[in-house]
This record gives sequence, structure tokens and C-alpha cells, in this order.
Amino acid sequence: MSPETMTTADVLHAFRKAGALLEGHFILSSGRRSPVFLQKAFVFADPATSERLCRALAQRLKDKFGKIDVVVGPAVGGIIPAYETARWLGARAIFTERDAGVMTLRRGFSIPAGERAVIVEDIITTGLSLRETADALRSQPGAVVGAACIVDRSGGRADIGLPLVALAAVDFPDYAADDLPPELAAIPAVKPGSRSL
Repeated sequence: MSPETMTTADVLHAFRKAGALLEGHFILSSGRRSPVFLQKAFVFADPATSERLCRALAQRLKDKFGKIDVVVGPAVGGIIPAYETARWLGARAIFTERDAGVMTLRRGFSIPAGERAVIVEDIITTGLSLRETADALRSQPGAVVGAACIVDRSGGRADIGLPLVALAAVDFPDYAADDLPPELAAIPAVKPGSRSL
């Protein structure tokens, strides 16, 4: 499949093939609960799959925003897709990370005046990590023109305050912890995400 023709079904196939589309009772990074979890670490463990997904995402970013100088990934989950997407854009890759619980641009990373940046995340549900990353970049002289993700599991409902490009959009159910359907409440919850890192 070419980057221009990659569909949501193609992306989900890549997750299934990697054993990364899990079913059970999961606590998402957002704190919400879901019977479906996308274990993207299994997908990004395979360089060929990472390359295919991020090349397609890079093409969509070029089509929407034109030239991009820097790609920013929120640690931990956004580092690999940001790097690989930046490679296909011919851009620099940097990342934000949590310092005392606050998403911060560290290590001397910067977005100089005149540079155009995008934030690339692996998977979004509420868009919190993207919003926190955008907040961390507000003091930079360069322009953050948009954001992107491999999978938008909000079905397009997440408000991140920036134009968003998603390689795949799905609408897996998710629930508040105090409003679970009985069949989900009957299963012990596990938290496989990386938000606390």
C-alpha cells in the first residue's frame, strides 16, 4: 500500500498483526476505561511497520501543512513516531518530557523563530498529552502549525486546540471509571500506558 492510500483498516491490520490490538479492561492514559487497548509498543518495536505508518503520516502532514522544520513528540509514546515521521519529512526530531509532572521542553531543545513545527503523538483519546505539549511550546519563537497522531481513538472528538491530522480514526468505547457497563466492571482493570513516566 502507498502512503497516500493507507486507510484506518490498514492501520488496524498493522496493530492486529503485531498483537497490539488487545481486549479486556484497560485504564487508558487519560484515566478513562475501555475494553480495547492499542499496545503501540508492539507496533513500534518493528522498524518496517513504524516506517510504513510514519511515512504515510508524513505524507499527510506535507499535504496539509507544507514544509515542516521540526517534529515534537511527547515522551514516552510520541518519541518513536515523531522521530520516524521527522525522518520522512526531512525535519529535526525533538521531544518534551515530564518534569515534576509538567510537560516541558528540556535538553536544550528549541524551535527557533521562522521554524514550523508539528507535534506527533502515537495514539490520542482525549488529546491531553498533545495539549500539554502545545502548552510547553508556547514560549518558543517558532510556530506550532498543527498536530498529528497514528490513531485518533476519540473518533474526531478530542479538542487539542490545533489542526489535527490522524492516520486512522476509530471510535472504540471508553468510560469514566465510575460509569462502567456491568460486563466491563466484572473484569479486573490493567493499566498498560506510559502517562506516569
